[in-house]
Amino acid sequence: MALLELDRVEAFYGRSQALWGITLEVEPGEVVGLLGRNGMGKTTTLKAIMGLVRTRGRIAFAGEELTRLPAYKIPRLGIAYLPQGERLFPQLTLRENLLLGLGLGPNRRRGRRRVKPDSDSDIDIDLDEVLQHFPQLRGRLDQPAGTLSGGEQQMAALARALLARARLLLLDEPTEGLMPSLVRKVSELLREAKAEDEGRAILLAEQRVELALELCDRIYILERGRLSWSGRPGELTPEELQAHMGL
Repeated sequence: MALLELDRVEAFYGRSQALWGITLEVEPGEVVGLLGRNGMGKTTTLKAIMGLVRTRGRIAFAGEELTRLPAYKIPRLGIAYLPQGERLFPQLTLRENLLLGLGLGPNRRRGRRRVKPDSDSDIDIDLDEVLQHFPQLRGRLDQPAGTLSGGEQQMAALARALLARARLLLLDEPTEGLMPSLVRKVSELLREAKAEDEGRAILLAEQRVELALELCDRIYILERGRLSWSGRPGELTPEELQAHMGL
């Protein structure tokens, strides 16, 4: 059984329809790419999974129907979502933002229906493990997140998503606006995240086609809210890439 299944999903913003019959799946341990030009429905697809837009059709995670759940319950099932754009709470410190990845608020308490809070030493170990990948953030932990550079904020948001240790990561343009060295770093981190937990899956919405083709096990391409191509990266010919992506 697939970890994530979308079956004939439609999505709406008010009366405007944004997705038309999207069917896709993500297996445990896979990195699946969601490609398409701007405005083709990548972000809407991720929002539909997280219950952030009105939908029709079936969306299931580990066999549980997500469309029946309120949005705030969906992350508790083991899904971490890295949205596009504003990804941190600017008034909170970087440390407080990262603790949210562990389900801990600024007062270091977990939300309702969470497990018993970790000890401070356990929390420090979790933070230390993820910060090994982001050494530039170590000296910023007590700064308000809004004072970080754009690249640092994106790295921090990715660190928070990894801290959640979720079974499924939904990543929306994680390399947007990053310099090439940081793009390579993100690619390495995603490979490591997959290797650390062979059952963890990633659904990656990405405009950098080369990165997606290199990193992903399978690809879906969206055009005007519809699926126009799906398959393995090696099956995508230059002619098809030109036809579907204009590249």
